[in-house]
Amino acid sequence: MRWWDLEPVLALEHALFPEDAWSPGMFWSELAHARGPQATRRYVVAEEDGEIVGYAGLAAVGGLGDVQTIAVARGQWGTGLGSRLLTDLLQHATAFECDEVLLEVRVDNTRAQKLYERFGFEPIGFRRGYYQPGNIDALVMRLHVQGTETH
Repeated sequence: MRWWDLEPVLALEHALFPEDAWSPGMFWSELAHARGPQATRRYVVAEEDGEIVGYAGLAAVGGLGDVQTIAVARGQWGTGLGSRLLTDLLQHATAFECDEVLLEVRVDNTRAQKLYERFGFEPIGFRRGYYQPGNIDALVMRLHVQGTETH
């Protein structure tokens, strides 16, 4: 993901997450840490016919990775795009020398939870009222990276 991708990424973000969409500043801040030898972020986009249909981001610090976001356009659901994006992030978690990767997922997003479970993520707790303004709880999931198989 580069700065010129932000406009279509933000449009997709608002379409998929209307209540708690990231702001442009949040994406800019993440991208500022995604380039150069000291990079601690990995952000990617997926395109089809020149249109962005998905994106994903990972933060990595001190051996711990955190999936910041994964989004797939509704028209791409069921195509394996989410798996491909997550595979990319996990490969980079290994490159960042992460021992484990964490993520938060809405408790009502069973589709995403099933994806993460297929990759070996396990639930480890909840964050009450994490997603605002809807006051939706987040399920926290963890994956131990060493020995992780690619899906």
